Amino acid sequence: MNSIKRAPSRPGRRRVAMVGAVAAGALTLAACGNGGESDKNHGTPGTDHGSSNSATAAPGSSGPSAKGAFNDADVTFAQMMIPHHQQAIEMAELSGSRASDKEIKELSAAIEQAQGPEIKTLRGWLKGWGKPASPSMEHGMPGMDHGAGGSGMSGIMSDKEMAELKAAKGTDYDKKFARLMTAHHDGAISMAENEQKDGRNASAKKLAGDIIKGQTAEVDKFRKILDRL
Repeated sequence: MNSIKRAPSRPGRRRVAMVGAVAAGALTLAACGNGGESDKNHGTPGTDHGSSNSATAAPGSSGPSAKGAFNDADVTFAQMMIPHHQQAIEMAELSGSRASDKEIKELSAAIEQAQGPEIKTLRGWLKGWGKPASPSMEHGMPGMDHGAGGSGMSGIMSDKEMAELKAAKGTDYDKKFARLMTAHHDGAISMAENEQKDGRNASAKKLAGDIIKGQTAEVDKFRKILDRL
């Protein structure tokens, strides 16, 4: 009788052992999978960031993310273009009370409307990429106060030039603004061209193309304004 009672228990023990083995195997596979993902995301940093850094912005980010792979050129483009745009907006805001030329006022308003949203977009990308908004925060780069043209950004105005623009009014202001904004735009175009050449992220390269197209057209208008003033 005892042997008859014990016989059914052996398959039960085998089933328990098989379930345990399957569970252990699943845990092992999961551990391997997690380790592989960790290696992708936290491996040795380099210039090229693969598709694991897809730059999906976290909730509450200041702007849309640039999905897809990115590299250091994309990051530099975003970090440097933000203060470049900020100064252009600061210059354009002066036109409301100082400019006398209608076209200067119209172009200034267009600069504010275009570059404000672009700053928000660039900040969103950097947040999604896990990068600081300023290169000085990441690499300790000097000169980011725009003083004496020491920012390292092409076309950026010095404190002296900004002070002279603020002091000007009427036609004098119009001429200074057109001349300085032409140089400022040329600098942004150069930065955007570098992004298209060296960058990897499709969204960043598209924005660079938009900047080249839009600001080249504005430079042409500023030059015509200078010819007639």
